[in-house]
Amino acid sequence: MHLLASGPAMGGPVEPEDQLAALLVGAEQVVSEQDLLGKLRGSRQEDRPLRIKLGIDPSRPDLHLGHAVVLRKLQRFQDLGHVAVLIVGDFTGRVGDPSGRSETRPFLSEEEIDANAQTYFDQAGIILDVERAEVRRNSEWLAALDMGGVLRLTSSYTVARMLERDDFEGRYRDGQSISVVEFLYPLMQAYDSVAVRADVEMGGTDQTFNLLVGRDIQRAYGQEPQVVFTMPLLEGTDGVRKMSKSLDNYVGITDPPEEMFGRLMSIPDEMIAKYVRLCTPAGPGEADRVAAGLADGTMDPNRAKRGMARAVVGLYWGDGAAGAAEERFDLIHRRREVPDDVPEVALPASLAGSERVWLPKLLVALGLASSRLLLLGTATAPVDGLHRRSYHRPGPRKDWGERFRMGAVFLTSEQGNPEGGIPA
Repeated sequence: MHLLASGPAMGGPVEPEDQLAALLVGAEQVVSEQDLLGKLRGSRQEDRPLRIKLGIDPSRPDLHLGHAVVLRKLQRFQDLGHVAVLIVGDFTGRVGDPSGRSETRPFLSEEEIDANAQTYFDQAGIILDVERAEVRRNSEWLAALDMGGVLRLTSSYTVARMLERDDFEGRYRDGQSISVVEFLYPLMQAYDSVAVRADVEMGGTDQTFNLLVGRDIQRAYGQEPQVVFTMPLLEGTDGVRKMSKSLDNYVGITDPPEEMFGRLMSIPDEMIAKYVRLCTPAGPGEADRVAAGLADGTMDPNRAKRGMARAVVGLYWGDGAAGAAEERFDLIHRRREVPDDVPEVALPASLAGSERVWLPKLLVALGLASSRLLLLGTATAPVDGLHRRSYHRPGPRKDWGERFRMGAVFLTSEQGNPEGGIPA
């Protein structure tokens, strides 16, 4: 794995105006730019780094390129000498952030929160210098709040303001239940900003409401309000919905290079420029050039997509791995050949005795796929001159005797047909 974290801050002081210009690249909204410039100037005059807060949702530990958009910007703050303050929501995680949710989320156990937080830091360390970050758990201060403290916090915000949030407004209008605990979530997140005296809080645009609440609560507690710094949400490989593991439209930052390259090559052409802008080290000028070239037809979409995919894989795995991933992609998808290193797996004895085998079920049983539904309609490359498609159709045992490839795996039978494979 190629580490992005750059270590010590960049050599030499950077003027506040130049810091602001660098930080604004790719940002969606900053409330407000003038406030941020003022804080950067104050930081320079007082020789005090800004405290840049990012809350961690322990219910979603696996990181993908959508998470990386915010993390890479936080890394930029680190590079400029500021302090990344990572808040593990071990207390708020018991509630779960209701942003964008249509129903109340289940509570997490302490063990689940601890395991998820560790996974998050292991993966975030690919991008951030976690060793230089300040890591806090919000149970430090939220668990210590007594009823007086809770009443002071809740009196600082109104139900009317809370119902302005899109998801709450929609659920209230549709007659869906909203628990009082969910109303408390934005207030608890805001109190985190008070506890760590955040100068800036970062997040995606789906967090804007919560971050703005933080400004109001800091004022109520006599602090200078934090700057709200949001980054764009990244659509997944379907080009429509926000990238999410649950929707299987994600590209994980720890995905193997070949898998990462293949997923990136599947995005719609209209998303290429946005991925260049948000997921690669290229500057905004390059993203604008790609967008213009695709719009006027002077740039080949396939070539542009390949360049983007190489850049993303190279960022996380190195240029050598990116080149090898592209070569493997071409071997399978362009030249329709089979790689030399295709692994073989044995057909489970329990299925070998069946009259019919549903291939998606088999692949899940072998651990080669996480969901049967994701396999429906998938097609293979030819093996031994044969194409195998329509994986949802059961295959009778009498046809076993031909070899085929699913993705990059040969299936062979230990029982019933030692020499053959399992056709679709």
